[in-house]
Amino acid sequence: MLNVHLVPHTHDDVGWLKTVDQYYYGDRNDIQHAGVQYILDSVVDQLLKNPDRRFIYVETAFFYRWWKQQSSSMQQTVKQLVNEGRLEFVNGGWCMSDEATTHYSAVIDQMTMGLRFLNETFGPCGRPRVAWHIDPFGHAREHASMFAQMGYDGFFFGRLDYQDRARRMIDKEQELLWRASDSLTPPMADLFTGILPNGYNPPQGFCWDQSCDDPPIRDDPDLEDYNVDDVVNRFLTIASAQAAVYKTNHIIMTMGSDFQYENANLWYKNLDKLIHYVNAQQANGIKVNVLYSTPSCYLQELHRANLTWSLKTDDFFPYADDAHDFWTGYFTSRPALKRYERISNSNLQTCNQLEVLGGPVSRNGHFGEVKAMAVAQHHDAVSGTEKQHVANDYARRLANGWQHCQVVVSNSLAALSGSSAQRIYCDNLNISVCPLTESSKKFSVNVYNPLARPVTWPVRLPVNGTAYTVSDAKGKVVPVSRATQEVRRNWGFAVNELVFQVQAPPLGYSTYSVSLVKDGPPPTSTKHRAPTVIQNKNSVVQEVRQWFAPWVSQVVRLYADSRALELEWTVGPLPIDDSLGKEVITRLDTSIKTSEIFYTDSNGREVLQRKKDFRPTWHLKQSEPIAGNYYPINSRAFIKDDVDQLTVVTDRSQGGGSIHNGSLEIMLHRRLLYDDVRGVGEPLNETSNIFPEGLVVRGRLLLSLDPPPTAADTHRPLAQEMVLQPLLTFTDGNLNPHTQLEFSGLQAALPPAVHLLTLTQWDKDSVLLRLEHQFQSWESKVNSQPVTINLQKLFSTLEVLGMSELNLSANQWKDEMIRFDWKPQTGTGHTHTYLSNINTFLVQTENVPNKY
Repeated sequence: MLNVHLVPHTHDDVGWLKTVDQYYYGDRNDIQHAGVQYILDSVVDQLLKNPDRRFIYVETAFFYRWWKQQSSSMQQTVKQLVNEGRLEFVNGGWCMSDEATTHYSAVIDQMTMGLRFLNETFGPCGRPRVAWHIDPFGHAREHASMFAQMGYDGFFFGRLDYQDRARRMIDKEQELLWRASDSLTPPMADLFTGILPNGYNPPQGFCWDQSCDDPPIRDDPDLEDYNVDDVVNRFLTIASAQAAVYKTNHIIMTMGSDFQYENANLWYKNLDKLIHYVNAQQANGIKVNVLYSTPSCYLQELHRANLTWSLKTDDFFPYADDAHDFWTGYFTSRPALKRYERISNSNLQTCNQLEVLGGPVSRNGHFGEVKAMAVAQHHDAVSGTEKQHVANDYARRLANGWQHCQVVVSNSLAALSGSSAQRIYCDNLNISVCPLTESSKKFSVNVYNPLARPVTWPVRLPVNGTAYTVSDAKGKVVPVSRATQEVRRNWGFAVNELVFQVQAPPLGYSTYSVSLVKDGPPPTSTKHRAPTVIQNKNSVVQEVRQWFAPWVSQVVRLYADSRALELEWTVGPLPIDDSLGKEVITRLDTSIKTSEIFYTDSNGREVLQRKKDFRPTWHLKQSEPIAGNYYPINSRAFIKDDVDQLTVVTDRSQGGGSIHNGSLEIMLHRRLLYDDVRGVGEPLNETSNIFPEGLVVRGRLLLSLDPPPTAADTHRPLAQEMVLQPLLTFTDGNLNPHTQLEFSGLQAALPPAVHLLTLTQWDKDSVLLRLEHQFQSWESKVNSQPVTINLQKLFSTLEVLGMSELNLSANQWKDEMIRFDWKPQTGTGHTHTYLSNINTFLVQTENVPNKY
């Protein structure tokens, strides 16, 4: 018997053509007819009419809103549907995250938030068993690794390269075992992965939503246009063709699509009939059984089949849906939003940490920033694939969330330092704007370091004086560059920048006092031919300022004792007078013998090897020599040979590749004048009130030339500092003499191999702690070794009273996490154990007097 699993579902983007709010309420239907609240109302009503019916729901961001508006009796009804398996949650994160442009720390956070709500609301029956990424545009290995460590039994997605799908259909490998880490012992990061047959749409001719125009099932023989026989025959033909390219006698069909089931009666009335009339053919010897189902039920049947599955160890990038449509430009799209999301993640982690370290007085609540960051992970958010007004809404949410976080940060720093002086935040230092430092003759800078190791960091402050003293640091005044003056417009008027290096202790802060010594005309920059060599041991900073065009400039900087060269690029407005769009890259050419091989990170975590014009799992017919060789670079990329290595650390997600041997290129900014005919309905042509002629974007790259044996020991810390950068806060005037100028939340710095990934208040008496062994098994002779940490001696202001280990998403106890076992067609292929691992603990704590 061929069993056909019909899965009623809706795909509800957490923002795309409309904002999150517009989608939920059904507003702006002139853009797109969609109203999520009505979908959930209608589905629950229809599930109650037939106990056989099933439905799956995915996006907790929407369900959370709907749930909060329901009566207690309706909530009880929904709980009953969940307990009976008629309403099933899949994936369960706050959103369905993008996989190319998201950082793993933010993905873990948004998954944890969504799953925690489901866990606390519905208990074990609400816990999703299946990860469900039916719409993201390519799939990252690190996502599969995370899903495995979160306890999922399987993973289903809809989009993969058209050549990859064609080969897999022939070989019946559309369902496979994904080994998603080269450092974790199988099956820790093994994840059963299924590729859905129709993307996430129903089979052709079988869409019965109000947004569809397929004919309904007309089953009264006395009426005109009776079509049951035709429907049954067409369905059996489709089912047979699908079964021919899958391995078992169970197949899955997604019955739904974008924002469908607003009038669920249309779908269910026809699905009831379809099941009835097809199954009636069993009396005529037709061996097809159609049933309402869910992904977890389907997965269970695949597991029962007890087959072996092909093994995959790379990822599903890049994704193309035909020969000349590679979805790789979005790796860079909306670079300003991508950077703002990364900064917001850093601010949120700092906010979380200080809420814990500052004790009860700092707990003001910052759910707004948590939600804003979670929504920003959506596959049409940080990806840059949304309409402009929606991108603006994401940025507005992040800005509002940061305002709430500032209250937490200020309260905590006041408690830790003993100073109640007003704290001032300067969020535009990247364009040398900070009203306090520009005008004050004496102020202090608090530098909070969210990393669990000490950090040396260059501070650049806009000033108007020509000489300053900085306590415990050597300062240098340099003129504000022409590029900065142009990009800030009339926002600020500082003529100089005060540059000095600060040292901040692990999970703590240092305080620096700055005093004006001399006012007067600004120092003039010396204009001469750029030197062929810059080197720096004793001056604070040496820099070369370059102009390539009126709209492209770069500053090359070398700080004293720095491990890397900094490239600060400023690009825009991209000119379109010639009616042509532009994509701007930076290309680094070297003598390194790369043999067409280069390396990129996966969601900021593990690194994968790439090869030009090559895919590990099928024979590639390359049709786009540039777009077809672009990959996501979330935090770093490198090229190397046996002797030399060039590593580039990025400050946001960008796209890049090695198109020529010895060369590494990264796309910085793009501006297009034509829609890509993929649904958005507008070109990627960013402007703003400040930049009506086109967006100007600024960013930083760090270049390291450490050789291959020690490169990871350098580029992993550099990438961390880019992701979790120190937070500067300012106070005006003299400091209170009793102010505690330095603080560390740790008794000692963590070893280099260990990263404190999460420290956040979970409830009144416990915190969620994630410690990460961040090195892959092959990366470092020193740091790719197991490490032991004593949690009792970890914190300076917290006493650890007890702890329990959780799974990665913190919705199951680790020792209760049981997953399906799957058999690969080939051997295990790994002998390493538990490196590149994340341990998640729920720690019962008590605040104690500062031991620092």
